[in-house]
Amino acid sequence: MRIGLIGYGKMGKTIEKIAIKRGHSIVSKIDAHNAGEIDRLQDKNIDVAIEFTAPEAAFDLIHRAIEQGIPVVSGTTGWLDKLEQIKTLCSLKNAAFFYASNFSIGANLFFEINRKLADLMNDKGYNTQLEEIHHTEKKDAPSGTAITLAEDILQFNKQLKHWVSGTSDNKSTLPIKSLRKSDVPGTHAITYASAYDKIQIKHTAFSREGFAEGAVLAAEWLQGKTGVFTMKDFLKT
Repeated sequence: MRIGLIGYGKMGKTIEKIAIKRGHSIVSKIDAHNAGEIDRLQDKNIDVAIEFTAPEAAFDLIHRAIEQGIPVVSGTTGWLDKLEQIKTLCSLKNAAFFYASNFSIGANLFFEINRKLADLMNDKGYNTQLEEIHHTEKKDAPSGTAITLAEDILQFNKQLKHWVSGTSDNKSTLPIKSLRKSDVPGTHAITYASAYDKIQIKHTAFSREGFAEGAVLAAEWLQGKTGVFTMKDFLKT
């Protein structure tokens, strides 16, 4: 594939390394210094664009790429209030868009375990808490992965009505504690505690390479498709 990278920070560079290792070529690298080139992606015969930028920039960059008919794989979190606009644009352009809050295969298996445990723990009298740790460059808090985990818990645990960033004594609220530390790719833990015992599940990423490989695999999978997809679609095949 001929890949365009939208965002060329640490994640973009890791994706580049994985993509080349898998036999693909990087034909465009867009960052804050040459953001105007986003409107010329179609001139480079790009098969797919992979976007990892910042929450405040993601929607505009994704929109401009899809306007040109370029399939886009996106891993930026913190902008999903505008996702419906991207879905509408994909429909109008007969285009393809793939979004994931976390491209790690292990993390997506963790999502499945989280949903199953949340269902089992419903109405069992346990207090629930979610904690996430990311690198200090992570712009949004809670992370997109933490929000996905929290919303899945709320779907199954009927005692919990909403999540909140920080702490809470409200028994119907799921607190998300967000920590930022140097060189931490990502750790997420869900704890169920009672007066008698504690149950905890945790996913710990060792490096960015797991996320990068997942993004490249998603880009390969997206070829020839139209519509809006997530890791659930990818994992079914």
